[in-house]
This record gives sequence, structure tokens and C-alpha cells, in this order.
Amino acid sequence: MGKIIDGKAMAKDIKNEVKEKVEELRKKTGAVPRLVVILVGENPASMTYVKNKEKDCAETGIMTETVRFPAEIKEAELISAVEKLNQEKGTHGILVQLPLPQHIGEEKIIESISPEKDIDGLHPYNMGKLLKGDQPWFMPCTPLGIMEMVLSTGAEIKGREAVVVGRSNIVGKPTAILLLAKHATVTICHSRTADLKETCRRADILVGAVGKAELIKGDWIKKGAVVIDVGINRTDKGMVGDVDFNQAKDVAGYITPVPGGVGLMTRAMLLKNTLTSAARSVRYHLK
Repeated sequence: MGKIIDGKAMAKDIKNEVKEKVEELRKKTGAVPRLVVILVGENPASMTYVKNKEKDCAETGIMTETVRFPAEIKEAELISAVEKLNQEKGTHGILVQLPLPQHIGEEKIIESISPEKDIDGLHPYNMGKLLKGDQPWFMPCTPLGIMEMVLSTGAEIKGREAVVVGRSNIVGKPTAILLLAKHATVTICHSRTADLKETCRRADILVGAVGKAELIKGDWIKKGAVVIDVGINRTDKGMVGDVDFNQAKDVAGYITPVPGGVGLMTRAMLLKNTLTSAARSVRYHLK
């Protein structure tokens, strides 16, 4: 059986580190990191995610506020609210919880966030810097968490073959770029990939981020591969990932569980980005 990459334990360690550094920042500069989350409508999943983020912030000493708007809010009003937060010196991170109602253009809202406060790392400026190999203000939280989990295994990345199943702007594409930056040979797969199974079987590092329950079976996986499962799919048998865990665990060298894997690391990276933003705002160097 492959070794489980314990996202819960890793996230706990990161949260403890963030808590210590938040206190250090407060003592040295008087600054306290502050995250503002914008929640539009009453999507149950979004409300749960926001509640978890509030809990994480409370545990680490990060100030947080959730600004709630009705689902009927006009796009221009939402942009105006974001732009107001951009001007607030005491606000270090702005996160707009996705998805948004259909009448609101998500890209327009993301573009309205200052790149220096875009702790989700999704602004075109930050994504463009990432693509060029430059240092963006922030990198997307889920890909950052994925890379931490891959690195934790000690597995070689340089020169290895990595396959990312999923091409979203939030996870698939930036994850591929981060793996490429570590000198992996990267293939991005999607719904039109010919012979997806055989492509996956070549992977030394396999990332499932397509949103299809248990799509990736045990015989899709190379013996000893590092398997990172980003999927969160609610089914009749409970929450499952994009990887059939029961089959994959006997083939993979390392594998993340669902739940208890990437999702917790995403939240931890969000805290880390918020702390970084606050330290930058007062020109304090965190060790």
C-alpha cells in the first residue's frame, strides 16, 4: 500500500507556523493580518468554505471579515465594493468566493482586485507573472498546496514525467506551470485527450483535478507514482476524489486522501498568503 500524504497534519503544521509569525509581526510592527472575504448569495458549499476560512483565521490570529451580498447584486456594485477594499490600508487580502451568480462576470470581478491583495493568485497580472517564470505577488493556493505535498514525499521532480488531469485556470494550468518550474516534463489532459488512461500510466507524478468522481482507476497509475487527488465529489457513498482511492492506494507510492488532503492545504496556503501580504505592507521580512 502506498504511503498516505497526510494533508491534515501538514496543514496543522503550517497553521502553527502562521500563528507564530502573526504574533511576531504584531509584536515587531503592530500590524495584524486582515482578510476580507466577499460572499455573494447563499450557495451552501460556498457558505461552508467561508465558515472554514473564518475558523482558520481565528485559530491563527488573522483578523477576518465576511462581506455578504444578495445574489441579485449588480456586477458594477460588486466591483465598486472590491475597489473600496483595495484602498483600505488595513485590509491585506481580498478573496471573492467563487462561483458567482451567472449574471456577474467572474473574470471582471477578479480583475478588479488589486494584484497586491489578490491572495488567491488569480488576477491576470499574477497569473501572467507565474507563466513567465517571474515572481508574482501571490500564487494560487491549491497549486501551492499541491506542490508542498509533492515535495513532502522527497520524490524526484526534475526530469520526471508529470500528468495533470484538468485544465482549469484555478488548479490545472497553474499546477502544470509550477511542476514545469521544477523541471518536470508536463502533460495537461482534458476531456478531449486521446487515450487518457495510457497518458496517466506514464506519470511519475499524477494530479487529478478534473471534477469527475473516481475517474482515475488503479490500472491508470504507474507503480510507485505520486498521486495527488484534488477532486471533491459528493456521491451516494459520500465524498470522493477524482481518483478511485481503494484501487489506487495499492499501486501508488504516495497518495492523498479525500477528504483530508488537498483541500486542507489550500486553506493553509490562503493563511500563509495573507500573512505575507501583511508583512509586505509594513516592509517586514519574515524568516
